[in-house]
Amino acid sequence: MSVEFSVGLSAERQSKASVTVIGLGPMGQAMAGVYLDAGYAVTVWNRTAARADELVARGAELAPSAEAAVAAGELVVLSLTDYDAVFAVLESVEAVVAGKVIANLSSDTPERAREAARWLAERGAGHLTGGVQVPPSGIGSPESSTFYSGPVELFRRHRTALEVLTGTDYRGDDPGLAQLYYQIQMDLFWSSMVGYLHATAIAEANGISAEEFLPYLSSTAASLPGFQAFYAPRIAAGDHRGDVDRLAMGLASVEHVRQTAEASGVDGALPALLAEAFRRGVEAGDGAASVTTLVGRFRAGSRAR
Repeated sequence: MSVEFSVGLSAERQSKASVTVIGLGPMGQAMAGVYLDAGYAVTVWNRTAARADELVARGAELAPSAEAAVAAGELVVLSLTDYDAVFAVLESVEAVVAGKVIANLSSDTPERAREAARWLAERGAGHLTGGVQVPPSGIGSPESSTFYSGPVELFRRHRTALEVLTGTDYRGDDPGLAQLYYQIQMDLFWSSMVGYLHATAIAEANGISAEEFLPYLSSTAASLPGFQAFYAPRIAAGDHRGDVDRLAMGLASVEHVRQTAEASGVDGALPALLAEAFRRGVEAGDGAASVTTLVGRFRAGSRAR
């Protein structure tokens, strides 16, 4: 079926730059859409075929199977929930994967990206790991960015096509690097978003609307890059002196946040979790050191407990 599908593609389509997009959630749909806008011959496949309807109406070709989709061209973009879904697709297309380049823009751990790259290499295919740093609305903007890693020759060969989606930030040959950079970005993003939502819950519990709180929230958020720029070279140098802040003071502050939350009828579990990290450092003798000493404690994991 995959051979018949490929042969059946029109000469006009075969003369265009082509790409296959597998996975048509909001991100995959946005990716396929910008490729169509850029004049690419786009082949798509999704387990729920109806998700392709709008793209097909715009000119995309819906493949009858994942195997047929991969067989349609060299560059295959995967936009799937995680690498369990990735491997389910890859195992179903094993017979036609040789010679293909899989730009895997799905999210998972660095080690799973390395696993996928090994699996494909053993079958004569290439793997570029991608970590997209924007929501679907940012796809198609050169100001947006995606981390990439994997064989540099594959990245160079397909850079033009990848830059249809977003700007590119190549991190190196190790297939795990793009996912590593992506996940540490997500660590900061989700921690910050949950902190914002928790603070907003306290504000609303006290009659302060989210809109009224916004300028004060924005002011605090705008101050963070200055703190980060100040502390980054100190962290790199292992300099955790408590001349600007102290861990013991941070513990007291976070406890005050927890107490305020609970007095407002808001769940205090989040600040309690932060306080526990501070408390372990204080109890280990780092109370007079900067809060940045927690970097080493987080890095040491359970050994720091």
